[in-house]
Amino acid sequence: MHERTKTHLDLFSGIGGFAIAARRAGYQTVAFCEQDRFCQRVLERHWRGVPCIEDVHDLNGKDYEGVTLLTGGFPCQPYTLYGKRRGEDDDRALGGEMVRVISEARPTWALGENVAGFETLGLDRMLSDLEGLGYAVQTFRIPAIAVDAKHQRDRVWIVAHSNSLDVQGRGADQDKEGRQGSHQGSSGLCGGGAKWDAEPDVGRVAHGIPKRVDRL
Repeated sequence: MHERTKTHLDLFSGIGGFAIAARRAGYQTVAFCEQDRFCQRVLERHWRGVPCIEDVHDLNGKDYEGVTLLTGGFPCQPYTLYGKRRGEDDDRALGGEMVRVISEARPTWALGENVAGFETLGLDRMLSDLEGLGYAVQTFRIPAIAVDAKHQRDRVWIVAHSNSLDVQGRGADQDKEGRQGSHQGSSGLCGGGAKWDAEPDVGRVAHGIPKRVDRL
């Protein structure tokens, strides 16, 4: 592989949203990690020949050491307001596994995503763990409205860089207060605020169906 190729390792891949964005940005996805069989079939169809590890616990990050970008929208069920919010006591809380893979693969960049409820049930620990690995970390709360969707749907994004300086040139252990303040809102991303007086009803309530949180 050419040394200048930008490579991408995708955890909790779903049907490949991160990989689509990575491809458009010039990255080559080298592996997926996804246990859902339907999603696996979608990934195989659109990224033929790219390996897919089924269980994140079986993924050895050292096999992908030096990858440029590692992404992961780790399971939200332990943190979502629609669930029991058991946090790290939930066996679906796999943010720690993502940090483990980062510690082994040592990517230049790591990008994580989860629901806003993660801010109070795991974010501080993840930030501390990543900083302990030598990463400069910044967090953002970005709502769906920021990309012209018709509902709020806040998401927390964790951006980590292996350099000793973050993308704004500050030291990794400088301005932690500023880092914490970065997920207090995103009116600047929304062009100054919401485009309507009240969030519209988009029919997100579902009762008596399997996999309720997934379908929401």
